[in-house]
Amino acid sequence: MFGIFKKNEATQESIESSNASKSFLSKALEKTFDNIKNVVPQKKEKIAFEEVEELLIEADVEYEIIEKAMDGLPEMITRPQLRHRLVMLFEHAPEIDVSNMPSPFVELIIGVNGAGKTTTIAKLANMYKKSGKSVLLGAGDTFRAAAIEQLSTWADKLSVPIIKTKQGHDPSAVAFDTISSARAKNINHVIVDTAGRLQTQTNLSNELKKIVKVCAKACEGAPHQKIMILDGTQGNTAIAQAKAFNEMVGVDGIIVTKLDGTAKGGALFSISNQLELPIFYIGIGEQADDLMPFSPDEFVDSLLDEIYTQ
Repeated sequence: MFGIFKKNEATQESIESSNASKSFLSKALEKTFDNIKNVVPQKKEKIAFEEVEELLIEADVEYEIIEKAMDGLPEMITRPQLRHRLVMLFEHAPEIDVSNMPSPFVELIIGVNGAGKTTTIAKLANMYKKSGKSVLLGAGDTFRAAAIEQLSTWADKLSVPIIKTKQGHDPSAVAFDTISSARAKNINHVIVDTAGRLQTQTNLSNELKKIVKVCAKACEGAPHQKIMILDGTQGNTAIAQAKAFNEMVGVDGIIVTKLDGTAKGGALFSISNQLELPIFYIGIGEQADDLMPFSPDEFVDSLLDEIYTQ
């Protein structure tokens, strides 16, 4: 299993980068923070237990998670006390190392329709391309003609090659052809789209399992990541979707989309803690560059910056 791996380096460049990303994150979570300010209008050195509880509810953190985070905290809570508890909510997610990433590195993108899969694929492709890597897309959502067309449009816009077929064709064949082409052409990254129609869960489950098996036939160990795309505007209701997909094929990590359009940013705590999966990235807009690596520390610090004086 592979994913995001970061080394903490105490350099001025890394500090500036961290500050910039926290600022970017604060802007992306503006609606969530507005809700928090309704509970705590002015920053304080210590926050009352009831206020912390209420602001976490306003941010769409599940009450079960709130109870877990706040168990045993004093009546007046300092920033270090709350920070420690909130960061701990992400500790169940495994750390993942990509230092020995194979090539081609195959990512299978899964999630319900409308969650932002196609746009996220484009963002990933753009990120890889900017880092100097080659990318090949596979239009594996053959259930919807619109999905093939949308991914093709992004491929043209980013000048990234794509393997596609007609609506209704076997998505496993698309995955196989995409990976085989990538191997023949020494492509670094393969990103394969999939359908996401949970209303026909049995058919979808069988289809996804077949795609996973075919990927392994095309390249040993593939897919190297099965990434679940969750719509941030759905808040905690997205957890049930993720659990369904995880039961089908197993999920290695999560990308949460549309965080800039919701006040439910606190659901990230519940998503990571309940699923025990890492959040790789968060989507914060519709443009190709609107994808940022997720850092629990930066996320928690951005939240606490809104309510504590220091």
